Amino acid sequence: MKRLWQLYLGSYEGLSKPVWMLSLIMLINRSGAMVIPFLGVYMTQSLNFTLTETGTVLSCFGIGAICGSWIGGWLSDRIDHFNIQLFCLLLCIPIFCFLPLLTEPLTLSSGVFVLSLVSETFRPANSVAIASYTKKENITKAFSLNRMAVNLGFSIGPALGGFLAAFSYRLLFYGNALSCAIAAIVFYLYFRNRSGEKREKHGTKPIGNAGRSPWKDTQFVLFSLLCCLYTICFFQLLNTLPLFYREVHLLDEWDIGLILGFSGLVVFLLEMLLVHIAEKRLNASTIIILGTVLCGASYLMLLYPGKLPILYASIFVLCISEILAMPFMSTVAMQRATTETRGAYMGMNSLAFSVAYVLSPYLGTRIAHNFGFDTLWLLTGLVTGVAALGFWINMKQMKL
Repeated sequence: MKRLWQLYLGSYEGLSKPVWMLSLIMLINRSGAMVIPFLGVYMTQSLNFTLTETGTVLSCFGIGAICGSWIGGWLSDRIDHFNIQLFCLLLCIPIFCFLPLLTEPLTLSSGVFVLSLVSETFRPANSVAIASYTKKENITKAFSLNRMAVNLGFSIGPALGGFLAAFSYRLLFYGNALSCAIAAIVFYLYFRNRSGEKREKHGTKPIGNAGRSPWKDTQFVLFSLLCCLYTICFFQLLNTLPLFYREVHLLDEWDIGLILGFSGLVVFLLEMLLVHIAEKRLNASTIIILGTVLCGASYLMLLYPGKLPILYASIFVLCISEILAMPFMSTVAMQRATTETRGAYMGMNSLAFSVAYVLSPYLGTRIAHNFGFDTLWLLTGLVTGVAALGFWINMKQMKL
């Protein structure tokens, strides 16, 4: 136990204070993240949208995320990341307050599009900020710490959201706005005099096409497409999985919030330790492939009979998948970039996730509606298997 504890503490060594503060701000922001996990349930239960209408609105979130990822990546190579992050946090506040007034599919789709456009513009700038305050050898740790904060917040937000939704779904939107306001204040107070700090230049030397525009880096474009396939499957967590809990297992909002909160807690407790161990013993290719396979396995587990035990076991495996795959996907993107193209590469990395925001709910809800959830989980397992094979071939070519 002592050795394990020392190993756990060692996984946090080498991270700068600004990186810790970025993670704290992310924790504050994500602790109020109640809207997106419950958006599908909100539309079907409170607004009486059909499953197809719900999927369409959720897909608009993804379309906005695509635009935001491109804009965020473009801006991050031209404007200081401090201003981009602060502007996005502040702008999200009125958007969240306005969303409860939109009760029709078309108007809500528009509102969700604007929300995701702003929130996803934040992501590439945040990634560049993390890299700016991190030494090269600690970059994966820094991304993992940031994601750990996101997931700790995600363990708090849905659990609190499930409680508030029992009183009124409107409280979810106002709670999310409040968390953005607090995060913006803390961010401004700490980083207002640090935005011009000298950055650590740890872009790698170009390998083949690497280091140029990511759109001309053929191997990285393929890598991003494979990341998109993975995240299409993974993001069923935010889209069809809560609906599956509600419609098939008849769980109420509180129980759904607890399961989603459990997932965030698992990632919070295990991510830094597992990433630290994996980074020392495995290469990036093996780690990402293993994470991809576990994603498919987690959804295939839902085919087995049982209620809460199988649901918690499935989401635990999905958490391990996320821990292994996602931080190293970001690290690969950062390693392919030079200092001058860092924003563009992280923008494309975010873009792969954003495309999944569109396709994941659109495909997931329609497959579930027309063929049933069992078919959806089978197809998810198949797609992750194809993605794992693709990663093996692609990353072998990238020499990772």
